[in-house]
Amino acid sequence: MQIICDIHIPYLVEAIQKDWPQVNICPLKPEEIDADAVRDADVLVVRTRTKVNEALLAGSKVQLVCTATIGFDHIDTSYCETHGIRWMSCPGCNAQAVCDYIEEALEEIQNSKFKIQNFSPTIGVVGVGHVGSLVAQMAEQKGLKVLLNDPPKGIGVSLDEIARKCNIITFHVPLDKSTYHLCNEAFLKRCKPNALIINAARGGVVDEQALLHSGHPYILDTWENEPHLNKDVLAGALRASMHIAGYSVEGKRNASQMCLDAIAKKFGLQPITLDPCSATGDTAFGWLERITRQLQSQPEHFEDLRKNYPLR
Repeated sequence: MQIICDIHIPYLVEAIQKDWPQVNICPLKPEEIDADAVRDADVLVVRTRTKVNEALLAGSKVQLVCTATIGFDHIDTSYCETHGIRWMSCPGCNAQAVCDYIEEALEEIQNSKFKIQNFSPTIGVVGVGHVGSLVAQMAEQKGLKVLLNDPPKGIGVSLDEIARKCNIITFHVPLDKSTYHLCNEAFLKRCKPNALIINAARGGVVDEQALLHSGHPYILDTWENEPHLNKDVLAGALRASMHIAGYSVEGKRNASQMCLDAIAKKFGLQPITLDPCSATGDTAFGWLERITRQLQSQPEHFEDLRKNYPLR
């Protein structure tokens, strides 16, 4: 049995080599995961940088695709399903990490020269899944008034009400046809003056050109056309990071554990339980501001900065 995995997924290779000696696991860089590499693989474990589609999978032996991420818009799920290839993502694996990122962003902004009008503000949480639910709880604990918006779940108020009433709006939705450019020119025009826009979901959820020209302050962790950032959008951000809001030791461990569980279940292997891990990253107050300065000064190194980000 052969597994091809992204080399940047932690804990996976060591665990499989230790506990599944009958399995051949081959870690590759994202750019090395191509049709030739996966042709004889039974399992593919990827991140968002690998496009899993017909071009990659056609003619392969792949039976299971695991993505060690919450989002799965990089997987052609229709192709997988029509060709008998099972796929899975890791919903909720890094929800707490993203919530911590939003909390850090709010604390840094509150203590900076930038001030949100009428503090304590009303925060609008768009998308009330694993992440959005935690963000809403965190915001309530900070004394903020919280409005929720999640029509598919029948939760909360309309997007129009979010725009009209909120001083802060944070997006936590998956990227699909219904959420592409959900935050667009029309939405931004309805927002309160100086309303802060935060996107730590997927780049395409926010129309960056509309955001740039709207005059609204913003914080972005995810970007359109990653890793090729619009330098004007980057320069205008209050806080900016390289798609690392969910990057925590616990989040990475959770994702790897969920992938191992799926593989074990699919192929009848003995389950593997990963050990708890300790964080080593920079978590001192102001870490997001430091990341912002680094990314704004070196936007061409987006991928390297992301790969070498010290997990918090």
